[in-house]
Amino acid sequence: MLSLFTKRNLVKRNLKSFLIIFILFMMHHFSSAQTTIPLYKEIPNSKPAANYKEKADTGADGVIRISKVSVPEITIFQPEQSTGKNAAIIICPGGGYAILAYNLEGTVVAKILNGWGVTGIVLKYRLPSDEIMKDKAVGPIEDAQRAIQYVRENAAQLNINPDKIGIMGFSAGGHLASTASTHFDKDYISNPNHISLRPDFSILGYPVISMMDSLTHRGSRDNLLGKNPSPETAKNFSNELQVTENTPRTFLVLADDDNGVNPENSIKYYEALLKNKVPAEMHIYQNGGHGFGTRLLDGNDNWMDVLKVWMAHNDFL
Repeated sequence: MLSLFTKRNLVKRNLKSFLIIFILFMMHHFSSAQTTIPLYKEIPNSKPAANYKEKADTGADGVIRISKVSVPEITIFQPEQSTGKNAAIIICPGGGYAILAYNLEGTVVAKILNGWGVTGIVLKYRLPSDEIMKDKAVGPIEDAQRAIQYVRENAAQLNINPDKIGIMGFSAGGHLASTASTHFDKDYISNPNHISLRPDFSILGYPVISMMDSLTHRGSRDNLLGKNPSPETAKNFSNELQVTENTPRTFLVLADDDNGVNPENSIKYYEALLKNKVPAEMHIYQNGGHGFGTRLLDGNDNWMDVLKVWMAHNDFL
């Protein structure tokens, strides 16, 4: 007969073994649910800069801010169950084209989308810099187009519907997403197989849209185009002026009291969509400020629930 001491030791060992197995299982589960893939074998529009190193800092607010991105990649978050008919959304975090608010406007969003059966794909795009780019104005859109190209080319392997690939962006990431939604007729990247670079839909959170003096977010424009862009360049990247009837249907969300990016950026874009008969929906909350991520600042409203209804209404869920 085993002594009480021996029994206790066996229980402890079994419990320890169970915990180790459980931890390994959970690590496998979460690691297999997401995959990070470099966008290029050879990065276009680049030049060497030995001292240019990517950096990630976590602020007191818990936001992970990544700066000096020079090697672009996508991280694919797959839902637990996928039929091959689900939508995918490429997510562009914001940060004034200076940093990426990587979790607040990236990974957190992807995990919520997974709960809806949607594949979330966080784009870590190159931040415009004369140090590492020959033409910094087109670096981010190159990466956004390459992400769309990669996902559409590999839709079968990723178990998604190639006709339900959307793009989502916040703040300056919203400018990038709206650029991808209005400049898809121009290939900024090599596209020998003529893959469609047009998103099937776009979702814009408190976006920078315009590069015009009266509307733009100055920091985003300075970082992307320089302090004195030509009128032609500013107009080209003012996406409210680039909307056509082929611009993908769009969902916009913002707050009336946004002191970071003028709400008229979204309003002008919506008006352009309306003029061109592009299906669109816009939600302007009275309060919320700028950079509220997936929830408004007071925590009482979850605009993502409204987005889910919109996606279902448009047959993306």
